Amino acid sequence: MLRELRIKNFTIIDELKINFETGLNVLTGETGAGKSIIVDAIGLILGGRASPDMIKTGSKEAIIEAYFDNQKHPFLEDIGVDSDDGIMIRRNISAQGKGRVYINDISVSLQTLAVIGESLVDIYGQHEHQGLLKKDNHLIFLDSFGGLTEKVVSLQTLYNEVISLRDKVNELKKRISERSQRIEFLRFQMNEIDSANLKNGEREAIEEEMKILLNLNKLKESSETAYSLLYDSEGSCLEQLSNAASKIRDMLNFDSDAKELFDIIDSTIPQIEDAVLLLRKFKDKYNIDPQRLIELDERLELIKRLEKKYGEGVDEILKYRDKAEEELKDLMHADEQQEAFEAELNAKDNELKVMAEELSRKRGVNAKRMEEMIISELHELGFQKAVFKINIKKKDFVTANGIDDVEFLFSANIGELVKPLIKVASGGELSRIMLALKCIEIKEAMGNRPKAKGQRTLIFDEVDAGIGGITAHHVGKRLKTISNDYQVLCITHLPQIAAMADNHLKVEKIMGKDSVKVAIESLSDGKRQDEIARMLSGKVTDVSLKHAKELLGV
Repeated sequence: MLRELRIKNFTIIDELKINFETGLNVLTGETGAGKSIIVDAIGLILGGRASPDMIKTGSKEAIIEAYFDNQKHPFLEDIGVDSDDGIMIRRNISAQGKGRVYINDISVSLQTLAVIGESLVDIYGQHEHQGLLKKDNHLIFLDSFGGLTEKVVSLQTLYNEVISLRDKVNELKKRISERSQRIEFLRFQMNEIDSANLKNGEREAIEEEMKILLNLNKLKESSETAYSLLYDSEGSCLEQLSNAASKIRDMLNFDSDAKELFDIIDSTIPQIEDAVLLLRKFKDKYNIDPQRLIELDERLELIKRLEKKYGEGVDEILKYRDKAEEELKDLMHADEQQEAFEAELNAKDNELKVMAEELSRKRGVNAKRMEEMIISELHELGFQKAVFKINIKKKDFVTANGIDDVEFLFSANIGELVKPLIKVASGGELSRIMLALKCIEIKEAMGNRPKAKGQRTLIFDEVDAGIGGITAHHVGKRLKTISNDYQVLCITHLPQIAAMADNHLKVEKIMGKDSVKVAIESLSDGKRQDEIARMLSGKVTDVSLKHAKELLGV
């Protein structure tokens, strides 16, 4: 169970420490005092989503710590976290958005925290009863009660497969009906691309050659001039270099140190000769051929036309051609594909119908049991003559949730026919029905677990909204009964419920000159009487104090 909660720099809370006990823990206080903020903090300890906006203004981080006295948690043992002395969870929320989570001082992921949190606490929030006003939720409640959620997910998976197969069959039928025209069109496209005899990188090569052809005069002039300077003119570079080598060779006859110079000049001559040979090839290459330029221009225009149809670049055109060939092959074998898909569709469709029928049968069985348990809970909550029915109508077709149309029917008074819950239930009645649903949900979820007192924590955040008087008394008794098996935390504005608490905590907002502070106090004796008197009449008077003492049995 949750023994201690510490909150620091969270929303309007500066620093707060709360101790919880076994049995029924009740939190009371004026509206806006900060009670629901405490539940929000517990939600974060259980793996809820955090935001930098939750950090108190002026602080760099918020810290929430919770100590649970649950020992030897199997999941924690599996991941190497010792829980012999209980479970200490700490969550740091940073203004930079990078929070940290620790369990017994060992860093864990948010996913791990969520798994642990789910095993420790259940939170039932305020306004949750509004979900009863949506008829689609009734089926969800029934499946959750009966433990059928996983079977529904399996059915939805199969349903999506059937829909996908049906779409494929319909698409194939459409393609087959248009097949002749499409085959002819694909063949035309492939022939058009094939007849072009394209090669990868061809456009770039053409554009490079055209750039040369368009600048032939300048290229020819430059190459001939360079050739003349190196070799072909009187006093050319090669001639002058050879003369220089001859003179340096004469120097060697008298000065052996000139050998290095001679070797450099002598080795340069063959390189110049190689350059001359290359220049000759370039010079001969730059012959004006007007017809070649025309041919390249026509080829480039052909590639550009194909690009407009099939994609930019020769590579994309050839890829398009390969895809067209694949589609053509598929069309040629479309009849075989259709038969295969239809056979698979029929098999899965039959499997889906069988699964939906089986799910419907289980829902029918669970609905009867759920009706009986809900009515029993409603009697405990003061609805002595209430009738609760689950109406299940079968559809002629299978949907993602099966073939059942589920609706809760309700009658609060004897002699009245049951009618759709969403039309006849008041706010207070919805609150009690939701509490009854939660009670049976707890029984079902915990039915196979050992019920050692306080081992699991249940939090009810203003589930008593919209009720009062004797009804509030019945709701309080029910919460008290639940607290015999589980630790219960209840936020309430009802004195009838607060009077039944084993541990009464008052939350108060204290307004300072420049800041707001949230304080919490464990009440007993006179202070508790004063708080319940305030809850009864809005202020403490002799009359409200008398009523408070009556509620407390003092």
